[in-house]
Amino acid sequence: MNGHETEVKFFVRDLARVGSRLHELGAGMVQPRAHEINIRFDTRDGALRREFKALRLRRDTEAKLTYKGPSKERDGVLKRREIEFTVGNFESAIQFLEALGFEPAAYYEKYRETHELNGAHVMLDELPFGSFVEIEGGDTDTLRSNAAALGLRWDAAVRMGYLTLFERVAEKHSLDAGQLSFNAVKPVQIDENDLGITPADQ
Repeated sequence: MNGHETEVKFFVRDLARVGSRLHELGAGMVQPRAHEINIRFDTRDGALRREFKALRLRRDTEAKLTYKGPSKERDGVLKRREIEFTVGNFESAIQFLEALGFEPAAYYEKYRETHELNGAHVMLDELPFGSFVEIEGGDTDTLRSNAAALGLRWDAAVRMGYLTLFERVAEKHSLDAGQLSFNAVKPVQIDENDLGITPADQ
């Protein structure tokens, strides 16, 4: 996929309720719940992060390599250039990136289920520190309409990525900010106040 990614993200307390609402609205299933492994790569001196760019290798039902440019935020919606394609071998892709001088900068995992609603994708994400809903695709009106249909408050949209959110948790609980895995976070009791964001379904 080459083009621009347009999305809005919400933190929720009850992900199952959003899933039920999607069913009521007749949303189509794009991808059933699947476990994702993500590795964020960067140069040794962190050049990509400084320029607000991202280079990510992901594995769920297949492996994909993604480049994301700097994001622009307007009215809660994030838009950024995205180039993404499927790779045949996850381990070989790691070796390829390392041979080019990139290094793993962060590891994170989640469970994701993807639906289609009114021409946009709705992702139900379960992360080690909480549950989120991402709505991607279409214009701002479509994103707003879908959020309202799902009972999500637009003013509670999250304007930062998962790794940035986790850095807050990691700092408070003395965790490695580059290891966002279920096993790493399991011993810690995380309160939603640690994230500094408001649930959109309250």
